[in-house]
Amino acid sequence: MAKSSTLRRRRLSRRLRELREAKGLTATRVTAEARKRGKGKWSRGKLTRIENNEWVRPSVTDVEALLDIYGVTDPEERQAYATLTKEARNTGWWVGYSDVLGKGAYVGLELEAASIRTYEALVVPGLLQTEAYARAITRGHGVTNDADIERYVEARMARKQILAPGASGPQVWAIIDEAALRKIPENIRDEQIRYLLDVQRPTLRVQILPDAAGLHPATAGSFAILDFQDDPPVVYREDVMAQLFYEDPVEIAHCEMVYRHVQAAALSVPDSRAFLENMLTK
Repeated sequence: MAKSSTLRRRRLSRRLRELREAKGLTATRVTAEARKRGKGKWSRGKLTRIENNEWVRPSVTDVEALLDIYGVTDPEERQAYATLTKEARNTGWWVGYSDVLGKGAYVGLELEAASIRTYEALVVPGLLQTEAYARAITRGHGVTNDADIERYVEARMARKQILAPGASGPQVWAIIDEAALRKIPENIRDEQIRYLLDVQRPTLRVQILPDAAGLHPATAGSFAILDFQDDPPVVYREDVMAQLFYEDPVEIAHCEMVYRHVQAAALSVPDSRAFLENMLTK
C-alpha cells in the first residue's frame, strides 16, 4: 500500500502533542523554550498550528527542537521521528491536481484508509463514479470550460486506483440515497447503475436508502468515516465552502451511531442490488 504523506503529517502532529501533554508543558512554555534555544523560528501560535496539523511540509529542524525540549534522547525513537517527518514531507500524486483538488487532504487520507464507510444523499460517491457521471457532476457544479472539466474527471478517476484489482485498498461500504440515483442524467443512468452493480465484491458493498425509509438520522447531509490500521478514525464532510474533518472521539462515536441507524434503515445488500437492477432500462 502506498504511504500517505497526509496521514503521516496527521500522525506526527498527534504524537508531538502527546509528548508535550505527557510532560505537562503548555504551548506557551514550549514556544518560549524553543526561542531561548534558538533552533528554528518560533512565532506565536506556531506550536498550536503544528499540533493541529495545519502545516504543509513539516520542518525537520522544528521537530528536532521539540524532541530536545521533550527529552526524547533514545536514538531509535529519534530516528523513528526523523523517518516520520521525512515521509510527512513527501508529496502525493494529487499535488499535480491542486488546481482542482486543492490541498487534497481527503484524497491523502483515502489513500491509506483501511475502510471507508460513506453515506451520500445527493450524488454517487466519488470512488464509485463513472467518467460520464463525473463529467456530468462537474458541469452541474458550474464548471463550463472543457479543459477544466477534464482535469476534474482525471483526478476523480485517479482516486479510483485504490480500488483497482490487486490493489490493497480500503474496504468500502457505501449507502446511497435513492434521491442520488434519480438525479443521474437519464442518458448515462444505465451505465452508472451497471457500474454500481459490477464493481461490488466482498470488500466493496452498496446499500440503497429508499425514499420509503422516510426521515432518518443523516438528513443533515452526507459524510464519510475513514478508519486506519494504526491511527484514529476521521469523519469527513464537505459543504459549498469547505472540507470539514472531525477527529474528536465524541464526534466520531456520534457519527458512527448515525451511520449504524442509516445502515439499518437502508435496504439489505441483496435487496439493494435488486433495486438497482429494477432501475435499469428494460
